[in-house]
Amino acid sequence: MKRSPLDYLIISLKGMAMGAADVVPGVSGGTIAFISGIYEELIDSLNNINFSLLKTLKTEGIKNTWNQANGNFLLALLSGVFVSIISLSKGVKWLLEHHPVLLWAFFFGLVLASIIYVGKQIKTTSWNLKLFVAMGLGAAVAFLITTLNPSESSDTNLFLFFAGALAICAMILPGISGAFILVILGAYSPVLEAINSRDLKTIFFIGAGAVVGLLSFSKLLKWLFEKYHELTLALLTGFMIGSLNKIWPWKVALTYRTNSKGMQVPLNEKSISPFDFNGDPQLFQAIGLMVLGVLIILILEKISTKKNVLEK
Repeated sequence: MKRSPLDYLIISLKGMAMGAADVVPGVSGGTIAFISGIYEELIDSLNNINFSLLKTLKTEGIKNTWNQANGNFLLALLSGVFVSIISLSKGVKWLLEHHPVLLWAFFFGLVLASIIYVGKQIKTTSWNLKLFVAMGLGAAVAFLITTLNPSESSDTNLFLFFAGALAICAMILPGISGAFILVILGAYSPVLEAINSRDLKTIFFIGAGAVVGLLSFSKLLKWLFEKYHELTLALLTGFMIGSLNKIWPWKVALTYRTNSKGMQVPLNEKSISPFDFNGDPQLFQAIGLMVLGVLIILILEKISTKKNVLEK
Protein backbone atom coordinates (compact mmCIF):
# COMPACT_ATOMS: atom_id res chain seq x y z
CA MET A 1 0.00 0.00 0.00
CA LYS A 2 1.51 3.29 -1.13
CA ARG A 3 1.22 6.03 1.47
CA SER A 4 2.23 9.69 1.59
CA PRO A 5 4.12 11.38 4.46
CA LEU A 6 0.78 12.88 5.56
CA ASP A 7 -0.69 9.37 5.81
CA TYR A 8 2.14 8.29 8.10
CA LEU A 9 1.71 11.44 10.21
CA ILE A 10 -1.96 10.53 10.69
CA ILE A 11 -0.97 6.97 11.64
CA SER A 12 1.45 8.43 14.24
CA LEU A 13 -1.37 10.57 15.65
CA LYS A 14 -3.53 7.45 15.90
CA GLY A 15 -0.62 5.81 17.74
CA MET A 16 -0.51 8.76 20.14
CA ALA A 17 -4.23 8.33 20.81
CA MET A 18 -3.63 4.62 21.48
CA GLY A 19 -0.77 5.46 23.85
CA ALA A 20 -2.88 7.99 25.74
CA ALA A 21 -5.66 5.42 26.14
CA ASP A 22 -3.25 2.70 27.26
CA VAL A 23 -1.98 4.86 30.13
CA VAL A 24 -5.46 5.00 31.66
CA PRO A 25 -6.54 1.89 33.67
CA GLY A 26 -9.87 1.00 32.05
CA VAL A 27 -9.39 2.14 28.46
CA SER A 28 -7.87 -0.06 25.76
CA GLY A 29 -5.54 1.12 23.04
CA GLY A 30 -7.08 -1.66 20.96
CA THR A 31 -10.39 0.22 21.08
CA ILE A 32 -8.71 3.31 19.62
CA ALA A 33 -7.03 1.19 16.94
CA PHE A 34 -10.37 -0.32 15.98
CA ILE A 35 -12.32 2.92 15.72
CA SER A 36 -9.50 4.61 13.80
CA GLY A 37 -9.59 1.86 11.17
CA ILE A 38 -6.12 0.36 11.64
CA TYR A 39 -6.87 -2.63 13.89
CA GLU A 40 -6.73 -5.47 11.39
CA GLU A 41 -3.72 -3.98 9.59
CA LEU A 42 -1.95 -3.78 12.96
CA ILE A 43 -2.70 -7.45 13.70
CA ASP A 44 -1.59 -8.49 10.19
CA SER A 45 1.61 -6.45 10.44
CA LEU A 46 2.53 -7.89 13.84
CA ASN A 47 1.84 -11.37 12.52
CA ASN A 48 4.32 -10.76 9.67
CA ILE A 49 7.15 -10.44 12.18
CA ASN A 50 8.38 -14.06 12.25
CA PHE A 51 11.33 -16.23 11.26
CA SER A 52 10.47 -15.91 7.56
CA LEU A 53 11.78 -12.34 7.79
CA LEU A 54 15.27 -13.73 8.37
CA LYS A 55 14.99 -15.76 5.17
CA THR A 56 13.78 -12.70 3.26
CA LEU A 57 16.64 -10.65 4.71
CA LYS A 58 19.17 -13.25 3.56
CA THR A 59 17.77 -13.72 0.04
CA GLU A 60 16.13 -10.39 -0.85
CA GLY A 61 17.82 -7.73 1.30
CA ILE A 62 16.79 -5.12 3.86
CA LYS A 63 14.30 -3.20 1.70
CA ASN A 64 12.10 -6.22 0.89
CA THR A 65 12.33 -7.40 4.51
CA TRP A 66 11.16 -3.99 5.71
CA ASN A 67 8.27 -4.02 3.22
CA GLN A 68 7.26 -7.55 4.21
CA ALA A 69 7.05 -6.45 7.85
CA ASN A 70 5.05 -3.32 6.85
CA GLY A 71 7.84 -1.47 8.63
CA ASN A 72 6.77 2.08 7.74
CA PHE A 73 3.32 1.51 9.22
CA LEU A 74 4.64 -0.09 12.42
CA LEU A 75 7.34 2.54 12.87
CA ALA A 76 4.90 5.41 12.48
CA LEU A 77 2.30 3.83 14.77
CA LEU A 78 4.62 2.60 17.53
CA SER A 79 6.54 5.89 17.52
CA GLY A 80 3.26 7.66 18.23
CA VAL A 81 2.42 5.20 21.02
CA PHE A 82 5.88 5.60 22.59
CA VAL A 83 5.90 9.42 22.41
CA SER A 84 2.40 9.55 23.88
CA ILE A 85 3.15 7.24 26.81
CA ILE A 86 6.36 9.08 27.69
CA SER A 87 4.90 12.58 27.34
CA LEU A 88 1.39 12.04 28.70
CA SER A 89 2.00 9.66 31.62
CA LYS A 90 2.53 12.50 34.12
CA GLY A 91 -0.51 14.42 32.85
CA VAL A 92 -2.76 11.38 32.99
CA LYS A 93 -1.49 10.52 36.47
CA TRP A 94 -2.32 14.09 37.59
CA LEU A 95 -5.82 13.92 36.05
CA LEU A 96 -6.49 10.55 37.71
CA GLU A 97 -5.53 12.04 41.06
CA HIS A 98 -7.23 15.45 40.75
CA HIS A 99 -10.06 15.15 38.19
CA PRO A 100 -10.89 11.44 37.91
CA VAL A 101 -14.60 11.96 37.18
CA LEU A 102 -13.90 14.22 34.19
CA LEU A 103 -11.26 11.89 32.77
CA TRP A 104 -13.43 8.79 33.16
CA ALA A 105 -16.45 10.61 31.70
CA PHE A 106 -14.55 11.47 28.51
CA PHE A 107 -13.32 7.91 28.03
CA PHE A 108 -16.74 6.48 28.91
CA GLY A 109 -18.21 8.47 26.01
CA LEU A 110 -15.44 7.21 23.70
CA VAL A 111 -15.98 3.56 24.59
CA LEU A 112 -19.79 3.81 24.60
CA ALA A 113 -19.85 5.10 21.02
CA SER A 114 -17.13 2.62 20.05
CA ILE A 115 -19.35 -0.31 21.06
CA ILE A 116 -21.91 0.77 18.46
CA TYR A 117 -19.16 1.33 15.90
CA VAL A 118 -17.58 -2.09 16.38
CA GLY A 119 -20.97 -3.82 16.51
CA LYS A 120 -21.90 -2.22 13.18
CA GLN A 121 -18.94 -3.95 11.53
CA ILE A 122 -20.93 -7.19 11.81
CA LYS A 123 -23.30 -7.63 8.88
CA THR A 124 -26.94 -7.28 9.94
CA THR A 125 -27.79 -10.60 8.29
CA SER A 126 -25.03 -12.37 10.26
CA TRP A 127 -26.51 -11.85 13.73
CA ASN A 128 -27.66 -15.16 15.22
CA LEU A 129 -27.75 -16.93 18.59
CA LYS A 130 -24.07 -17.87 18.37
CA LEU A 131 -22.99 -14.22 17.97
CA PHE A 132 -25.21 -13.06 20.82
CA VAL A 133 -23.76 -15.77 23.07
CA ALA A 134 -20.21 -14.71 22.09
CA MET A 135 -21.04 -11.07 22.84
CA GLY A 136 -22.58 -12.03 26.19
CA LEU A 137 -19.55 -14.16 27.07
CA GLY A 138 -17.17 -11.32 26.19
CA ALA A 139 -19.20 -8.88 28.31
CA ALA A 140 -19.26 -11.27 31.28
CA VAL A 141 -15.49 -11.90 31.14
CA ALA A 142 -14.66 -8.19 30.86
CA PHE A 143 -17.09 -7.29 33.66
CA LEU A 144 -15.57 -9.96 35.91
CA ILE A 145 -12.08 -8.58 35.25
CA THR A 146 -13.24 -5.08 36.26
CA THR A 147 -14.42 -6.39 39.63
CA LEU A 148 -11.12 -8.03 40.57
CA ASN A 149 -9.15 -6.43 43.39
CA PRO A 150 -5.57 -5.24 42.80
CA SER A 151 -2.84 -7.43 44.26
CA GLU A 152 0.21 -6.24 46.14
CA SER A 153 2.93 -4.93 43.85
CA SER A 154 6.11 -6.80 42.98
CA ASP A 155 9.22 -5.59 41.21
CA THR A 156 11.12 -8.80 40.42
CA ASN A 157 12.40 -8.97 36.85
CA LEU A 158 10.45 -12.15 36.02
CA PHE A 159 7.24 -10.66 37.42
CA LEU A 160 7.70 -7.47 35.37
CA PHE A 161 8.34 -9.54 32.21
CA PHE A 162 5.13 -11.56 32.57
CA ALA A 163 3.16 -8.48 33.63
CA GLY A 164 4.27 -6.75 30.42
CA ALA A 165 3.35 -9.79 28.29
CA LEU A 166 -0.11 -10.13 29.84
CA ALA A 167 -0.87 -6.41 29.76
CA ILE A 168 0.09 -5.97 26.10
CA CYS A 169 -2.26 -8.84 25.12
CA ALA A 170 -5.07 -6.92 26.83
CA MET A 171 -4.00 -3.62 25.27
CA ILE A 172 -4.61 -4.87 21.73
CA LEU A 173 -8.03 -6.28 22.64
CA PRO A 174 -10.77 -3.64 22.33
CA GLY A 175 -12.50 -3.31 25.70
CA ILE A 176 -9.82 -5.00 27.82
CA SER A 177 -7.49 -2.45 29.38
CA GLY A 178 -3.81 -3.36 29.59
CA ALA A 179 -3.28 -0.66 32.19
CA PHE A 180 -6.05 -2.15 34.33
CA ILE A 181 -4.43 -5.60 34.04
CA LEU A 182 -1.29 -3.96 35.45
CA VAL A 183 -3.41 -2.52 38.28
CA ILE A 184 -4.84 -5.97 39.07
CA LEU A 185 -1.34 -7.49 39.06
CA GLY A 186 -0.05 -4.71 41.30
CA ALA A 187 2.38 -3.54 38.61
CA TYR A 188 0.70 -0.30 37.48
CA SER A 189 2.33 2.01 40.04
CA PRO A 190 5.86 0.58 39.56
CA VAL A 191 5.52 0.84 35.77
CA LEU A 192 4.15 4.41 35.82
CA GLU A 193 6.86 5.41 38.31
CA ALA A 194 9.52 3.80 36.09
CA ILE A 195 8.30 5.74 33.04
CA ASN A 196 8.23 9.03 34.95
CA SER A 197 11.67 8.47 36.53
CA ARG A 198 13.20 6.91 33.36
CA ASP A 199 14.03 3.66 35.25
CA LEU A 200 15.53 1.84 32.24
CA LYS A 201 15.85 -1.53 33.98
CA THR A 202 12.13 -1.77 34.81
CA ILE A 203 11.18 -0.39 31.40
CA PHE A 204 13.41 -3.00 29.70
CA PHE A 205 11.81 -6.02 31.41
CA ILE A 206 8.27 -4.71 30.95
CA GLY A 207 9.10 -3.89 27.31
CA ALA A 208 10.66 -7.31 26.65
CA GLY A 209 7.56 -9.03 28.01
CA ALA A 210 5.36 -6.75 25.92
CA VAL A 211 7.23 -7.61 22.71
CA VAL A 212 6.98 -11.37 23.34
CA GLY A 213 3.31 -11.13 24.29
CA LEU A 214 2.44 -8.90 21.35
CA LEU A 215 4.07 -11.09 18.69
CA SER A 216 2.58 -14.27 20.17
CA PHE A 217 -0.95 -13.01 20.73
CA SER A 218 -1.21 -11.31 17.33
CA LYS A 219 -0.97 -14.73 15.68
CA LEU A 220 -4.00 -15.96 17.60
CA LEU A 221 -5.97 -12.82 16.73
CA LYS A 222 -5.09 -13.09 13.04
CA TRP A 223 -6.26 -16.71 13.00
CA LEU A 224 -9.51 -15.76 14.73
CA PHE A 225 -10.21 -12.96 12.23
CA GLU A 226 -9.49 -15.26 9.29
CA LYS A 227 -11.55 -18.22 10.53
CA TYR A 228 -14.24 -16.61 12.68
CA HIS A 229 -14.41 -12.95 11.64
CA GLU A 230 -18.00 -12.16 12.70
CA LEU A 231 -17.74 -14.24 15.88
CA THR A 232 -14.52 -12.44 16.85
CA LEU A 233 -16.15 -9.03 16.29
CA ALA A 234 -19.10 -10.08 18.48
CA LEU A 235 -16.71 -11.20 21.23
CA LEU A 236 -14.78 -7.92 21.05
CA THR A 237 -18.06 -5.96 21.20
CA GLY A 238 -18.89 -7.86 24.37
CA PHE A 239 -15.49 -7.08 25.87
CA MET A 240 -16.18 -3.39 25.37
CA ILE A 241 -19.66 -3.61 26.91
CA GLY A 242 -18.28 -5.36 29.99
CA SER A 243 -15.48 -2.80 30.38
CA LEU A 244 -17.97 0.05 30.86
CA ASN A 245 -18.26 -0.87 34.55
CA LYS A 246 -14.61 -0.01 35.12
CA ILE A 247 -14.73 3.38 33.41
CA TRP A 248 -18.07 4.55 34.82
CA PRO A 249 -17.09 7.98 36.23
CA TRP A 250 -19.05 7.92 39.48
CA LYS A 251 -17.84 5.41 42.05
CA VAL A 252 -17.67 5.04 45.80
CA ALA A 253 -14.77 3.28 47.53
CA LEU A 254 -15.74 0.23 49.58
CA THR A 255 -12.26 -0.62 50.87
CA TYR A 256 -8.84 1.02 50.77
CA ARG A 257 -5.21 -0.05 50.58
CA THR A 258 -1.91 1.68 51.32
CA ASN A 259 0.20 2.29 48.21
CA SER A 260 4.01 2.34 47.97
CA LYS A 261 4.04 6.02 49.06
CA GLY A 262 2.07 5.30 52.23
CA MET A 263 -1.13 6.93 50.89
CA GLN A 264 -4.61 5.44 51.23
CA VAL A 265 -6.08 4.64 47.80
CA PRO A 266 -9.32 2.83 46.85
CA LEU A 267 -9.03 -0.96 46.64
CA ASN A 268 -12.59 -2.02 45.84
CA GLU A 269 -15.10 0.41 44.29
CA LYS A 270 -18.80 0.31 43.38
CA SER A 271 -20.46 2.22 40.54
CA ILE A 272 -23.22 4.57 41.70
CA SER A 273 -25.60 7.10 40.16
CA PRO A 274 -24.11 10.58 39.59
CA PHE A 275 -27.05 11.96 41.57
CA ASP A 276 -25.88 9.95 44.59
CA PHE A 277 -22.42 11.48 44.31
CA ASN A 278 -22.99 14.12 47.00
CA GLY A 279 -24.17 16.74 44.51
CA ASP A 280 -21.17 16.43 42.20
CA PRO A 281 -20.28 20.03 41.12
CA GLN A 282 -18.59 18.60 38.02
CA LEU A 283 -21.74 16.78 36.83
CA PHE A 284 -22.48 18.98 33.81
CA GLN A 285 -18.79 19.17 32.86
CA ALA A 286 -18.59 15.38 33.03
CA ILE A 287 -21.71 14.95 30.89
CA GLY A 288 -20.28 17.47 28.39
CA LEU A 289 -17.02 15.52 28.15
CA MET A 290 -18.97 12.26 27.78
CA VAL A 291 -20.89 13.78 24.86
CA LEU A 292 -17.60 15.04 23.40
CA GLY A 293 -16.22 11.49 23.53
CA VAL A 294 -19.28 10.20 21.65
CA LEU A 295 -19.01 12.98 19.05
CA ILE A 296 -15.33 12.22 18.41
CA ILE A 297 -16.19 8.62 17.53
CA LEU A 298 -19.09 9.71 15.30
CA ILE A 299 -16.81 12.13 13.46
CA LEU A 300 -14.11 9.46 13.04
CA GLU A 301 -16.75 7.06 11.70
CA LYS A 302 -17.96 9.62 9.14
CA ILE A 303 -14.39 10.34 8.01
CA SER A 304 -13.69 6.61 7.73
CA THR A 305 -16.91 6.03 5.74
CA LYS A 306 -16.11 8.89 3.32
CA LYS A 307 -12.56 7.60 2.85
CA ASN A 308 -13.81 4.10 2.05
CA VAL A 309 -16.31 5.49 -0.48
CA LEU A 310 -13.60 7.55 -2.19
CA GLU A 311 -11.24 4.57 -2.34
CA LYS A 312 -13.93 2.48 -4.02
